[in-house]
Amino acid sequence: MVLGRYLSYKFIRWESEKAIVWNQANQSAKVTFILLGFSEYPQLQLSSWRYPAPDQFLVFLTIYTVTLLGNLGMILIMKSSSRLHTPRYFFLSHLSFVDSCYSTVVTPMLLENLVVEDRTISFTGCLIQFFVCIFVVTETFLLAVMAYDRFVAICNPLLYAVVMSQKLCSLWLSALYSWSIACSLIYTYVLSTLSFCGTKFINNFVCEHAAIVAVSCSDPYINQEIILVSATFNEVSSLMIICTSYVFIFITVLRMLSTGGCHKVFSTCASHLTTITIFHGTILFLCCCCC
Repeated sequence: MVLGRYLSYKFIRWESEKAIVWNQANQSAKVTFILLGFSEYPQLQLSSWRYPAPDQFLVFLTIYTVTLLGNLGMILIMKSSSRLHTPRYFFLSHLSFVDSCYSTVVTPMLLENLVVEDRTISFTGCLIQFFVCIFVVTETFLLAVMAYDRFVAICNPLLYAVVMSQKLCSLWLSALYSWSIACSLIYTYVLSTLSFCGTKFINNFVCEHAAIVAVSCSDPYINQEIILVSATFNEVSSLMIICTSYVFIFITVLRMLSTGGCHKVFSTCASHLTTITIFHGTILFLCCCCC
């Protein structure tokens, strides 16, 4: 008798919790977000336009066009030239691809925010847009793998063909994309568990995590902790690989007797170090601002 009551209580409680979750999901599905973007600067909006178009719009459009054409051009050159079929350019072509995808998702939203008055987006659309964080995670670890590639090429050149074989590079790349997709699925799922009510204003021109969480009606603590732990792991682990690789590269360069060899190493690594500084510097700056 007691067991029967206990099971009945558990069943009723489970049904109630399921109904609450289902109700929250239905409410969230009906939510409409409004991307504020540059609404604080009315001189950039459509209503204040005069021909020619505002300088800011042309600047963003030019940067996006140059970025897209540059990345696609690099991919075509590296695919068409057999001399560039090496691990270094293999990873560089994927870095160009990832950068093109991320730019194509973010920048058109920014440009649209400048030219349209209706900036509404559905909750589902916001989740799909947020899913593109896969490209951020992918780029984070691609830069780390490229640092390791430079480490092997400079510190262990005799083992380079074995360590950086085409098969191993493909396996690493597959693992990298798989981990990025897994992270994006986790991020998107925990974000979808939040409940929203009515029309919400997002102070951004894209659906960014912090801006979405800020307008949630439910407690975002668990959501924020999961994102924080995962993002910290990705950032710290990739930076450890990069820093360790370049410490060994620096030690190897100090042991070189030839100034020509030192110059060649620095010229080889300069572009990669510049990209790392800009990418991770931006991420760390945003993390400091959020804190």
